[in-house]
Amino acid sequence: MTTTYDTKLGLYIAGEWLGAEGRDTQDVVNPATGAGQAALPLASVADLDRALEATERGFIAWRATPPEKRAAVLVRTAQLLRERGDHIARIATLEQGKILAEAKGEVAFAASLLEFHAGEAQRIYGRVLPRPSGSRSMVLHQPVGPVAAFCAWNFPIMNVVRKIAPAVAAGCSIIIKPSEETAGSAVEVLRCFQDAGLPGDVAQCVFGVPDMVSRRLLASPITRKLSFTGSVPVGKALMKLAADTMMRTTMELGGHGPVLVFDDCDLDKTLDTLVAHKFRNAGQVCVAPTRFHVQDGIYDRFAAGFAERTRRLKVGDGMDAASQMGPMANSRRPDAIADLVGDATAAGATLLAGGERGGEGGFFFQPTVLSEVPLTARAMNEEPFGPLALLSRFGSDEEAITEANRLPFGLAAYCFTENGRRQNILGDAIEAGMIAINNVRLSYPDSPFGGMKDSGHGSEDGPEGVAAHLVTKTVHIS
Repeated sequence: MTTTYDTKLGLYIAGEWLGAEGRDTQDVVNPATGAGQAALPLASVADLDRALEATERGFIAWRATPPEKRAAVLVRTAQLLRERGDHIARIATLEQGKILAEAKGEVAFAASLLEFHAGEAQRIYGRVLPRPSGSRSMVLHQPVGPVAAFCAWNFPIMNVVRKIAPAVAAGCSIIIKPSEETAGSAVEVLRCFQDAGLPGDVAQCVFGVPDMVSRRLLASPITRKLSFTGSVPVGKALMKLAADTMMRTTMELGGHGPVLVFDDCDLDKTLDTLVAHKFRNAGQVCVAPTRFHVQDGIYDRFAAGFAERTRRLKVGDGMDAASQMGPMANSRRPDAIADLVGDATAAGATLLAGGERGGEGGFFFQPTVLSEVPLTARAMNEEPFGPLALLSRFGSDEEAITEANRLPFGLAAYCFTENGRRQNILGDAIEAGMIAINNVRLSYPDSPFGGMKDSGHGSEDGPEGVAAHLVTKTVHIS
C-alpha cells in the first residue's frame, strides 16, 4: 500500500492514541488515484464502552471548568490549526479530493469558528426574574451532558470543529465519529485540541462500522445529545435511536438548493458567481446550488453562459495548482451522478456540458449542465450531491416560489434579483433555513447554520450552536 500521509491514524480514547493492534482496519483511499494510502483502526465494542466511561468522567470535570479556561483552550486550538494549516489542508486534499486552495480555506474557516466559540463560552448568561423582596427566581443555562457527534466526509476539517467547538464552549464532553473515508483530517484536528490542553476525556475520536458505533453510543444513558451531519435517511434512522433515551438532537441533513434567477439580475456577475460556487468541492456540498430556475426572458442567455463557463473548468488532482475541481470523494459518487444524468436525458433534458466520467484511475466526473430538465427526472427530486447543474424555466414570481418550495428539503436557497420589494418577499416566502440574495455565502461563525423540513432541525454556529448544547433550569429561592 502506498503511504502518502504525513500522519499516523488511530483512535483517540480516554486521552490515548490507539493503533491497529488487535483491531479491524479500513483503507483510506486517495480519490485522485484510487490507491490506498493508510490503514485506519476501527473501534470495537470494548473501545466504545471505554470511550463512554471516559466521556462521563470528562463531563463532570469539564462542566466545572471556568469559562475563561474553556475559551483559552479554543483560542489555542485555533492558533495551532493555523500554524499547521498547510499540513492539514494537504491531508484533506489527499483523502477527500478537493483542490488544495479549498482545503486551506476550510482550515481558515474552522479556526474562525473556534475563536467565535471561545467568546461564546464566556457569554452563557441566565437571568433573574422580578420577585418580592427576600425571594429570587433564576433562569440558568447549563451543559446538556456528553455528546455523540457524527460527521460527513465533504468538509473533513470544518465538520469536526463545528461539532467539537460548541460542545466544549458549553461545558460538554463529546465523542466524535468522523467519516472513515477522511480520517486523517479528523485525527490532525484532534491533535490540535490535545496539544492546546483539552483533557483527553473531554473530546474523543472513534472510527468504526457506522451502524455498530451509532447504536452503541446512542443506546447508552451516558449520551445526552446527538449531533449529526449527513443524509436524510441516515439522520431519520439515528433520530429513532435517540428517541429511546429522549436525548437532545441537532440534525443537519441533506438539501436540494433552489436558485431563483430573475430577469433583472446582473447576468454576467450572477453567472460568474454561480458557476464557481456550484462546482466547488465537486458539488459535494449540502448547501450547493442545484436547481437553477431562470426567468424566461434571460433563460437562453443564462444557459449558454453557464455551459460555456462550465466547459472551461479544469478538472484534475486537487494537489495540482492548475485544477479548479478535483475528483469526487469515493468510488460510489461517479456512478450515482452518471445514473442521474442518464435518467434526466432519457426524460427529455438537454446535455449542455460534461455528462461523462473523466481522469484516469481516480473518481472523476466532468462538471455537468443539463437544460430544460423536467420535474419528473430523478435529479430534480433527489439530492445529486455532485457536479450536476439542473436548469429550468419559470415565468412569474409565484411560479418560482412554488418550485423553490416543492421538495421536502429546506436547507439553502439562492435568489438573484435587483428588485428590493421582491427580495423581501422571497426572504419571507421561501422555505429554507438559509437564504442568500445576490450572493452565495451562507456560513459565518456568528450566524446559525441549519435547515427545516427534511433538511433537519436545530442550528450549528452562532450563539444558537452553543445554545443547542445547553439545558434550561429554573431555580426559585425563598
